[in-house]
Amino acid sequence: MFRRVGLLSLAVAVCLLLVAPAAAGAADRLQVVRLSEVVRSIFYAPQYVALAKGFFEEEGLSISLSTAWGADKGAAALISGSVDIGFFGPEAAVYIYNQGARDHIVGFAQLTTMDGSFFIKRGESEEFDWEEVRGKTIVGARPGGVPEMVLEWVLRQHGITPFVDVDIITNLAFAAAPGAFQAGLGDYIAQFEPAMTQLEMAGAGKIVASMGIEGGPITYTLYHARKDYIEKNRDVLVRFTRALYKGMKWVEEHSPEETAKVIEGFFPDTELEVITKIVERYKDQGTWNPTPIISEEGFEHLQTVMESAGELVKRVPFDALMDNSIALEALGMEE
Repeated sequence: MFRRVGLLSLAVAVCLLLVAPAAAGAADRLQVVRLSEVVRSIFYAPQYVALAKGFFEEEGLSISLSTAWGADKGAAALISGSVDIGFFGPEAAVYIYNQGARDHIVGFAQLTTMDGSFFIKRGESEEFDWEEVRGKTIVGARPGGVPEMVLEWVLRQHGITPFVDVDIITNLAFAAAPGAFQAGLGDYIAQFEPAMTQLEMAGAGKIVASMGIEGGPITYTLYHARKDYIEKNRDVLVRFTRALYKGMKWVEEHSPEETAKVIEGFFPDTELEVITKIVERYKDQGTWNPTPIISEEGFEHLQTVMESAGELVKRVPFDALMDNSIALEALGMEE
């Protein structure tokens, strides 16, 4: 009896020794790609699906994910070489290009087609008209960032001049703004999910507008790389984009409930019911690009929004900052 157990244990140990090096070898064969995301948000659900479902590993890639908490910080990390791919708004690339940088950053894949913010009104009433914002205070975002510029553009479309007809608070850290609003700061807030749904559920106010719908189609969040990295690692970016596209298709083909279950590990402090509700809201309004191909029309609208905010020195040609050849190759649609 004891001899049988001993032999069995020995056999199991030998199997483990054989399997462990093989597993380690498989992991070693994956190429590590350092990815910096601008913020952690359900707005980027297809990316998290691609990570959770192993789509990057299928392409031979191991993703080391970090969160920059700001496009400016994400762009700085990319330029410094501390990350390989930066996921943030292309306004950062426009600023860098207009400063005359020789090795500027280039967008190669687009995930979102509109602003991911929602507009909350303090109180319980769901009735809303933009005219009521006049003379009030809005908790906004960082000056020069797309969320803030879209907010200002939307206000102007409704005949309200930012910082004249309405006060906008722009000096709060991204993560601190929802808590400040809940504590009593401001009459309205424009912010990303899941913070907005959580504020609504906490009784701090009601979501009364989608900044994505109000702002219209725009190249909102793109994956960027340095020009030198693209030249040396083009195949890596093609495989990265192909994996991302798998995540985008998966979200499109599955229910919000299924998507929420896949990505809930990325949002440990958010209830599954809340994640599901947010995914459904984003999906229903057409938040995600059908493919990673970057929209030239959306890029032109972005620059119009930047001009309106007084943040654009001069317009930049699409081809100077955007490279769709990588997405086209990933989709098997080479130019």
